[in-house]
Amino acid sequence: MNERHARELVALERTRIEALLVEQVGELRADGFLQRQQTGEYEDAASALDSESVSVALAADLRKQLAAVGRAEERTAQDTYGISVESGLSIPDERLEVEPLAERTIEEQRDYETHGSRRL
Repeated sequence: MNERHARELVALERTRIEALLVEQVGELRADGFLQRQQTGEYEDAASALDSESVSVALAADLRKQLAAVGRAEERTAQDTYGISVESGLSIPDERLEVEPLAERTIEEQRDYETHGSRRL
């Protein structure tokens, strides 16, 4: 994949993720404001806490994705974008088109997710 296209893909991911994060943080703030003003049944409070927990988890996941964007930007700058961080093998362009932040080949990613870390 050429460098210009790689940068475009990663930049689009950054824009998408940052917009989602701004939205999620805004919802968390709005929910917190409403909860401070709300008095009601315990069921309502429990439901609000469940909703807040989901929102917090989503925001945390988006922050992890932003960290992955940063790593992809670093690999682009170092001319190693599209090369597996595990094996040094080339990551197919088709995979990068679908998952611009991919750090591993599909097989390596499956192994990584199964074992939780690099196998030695």
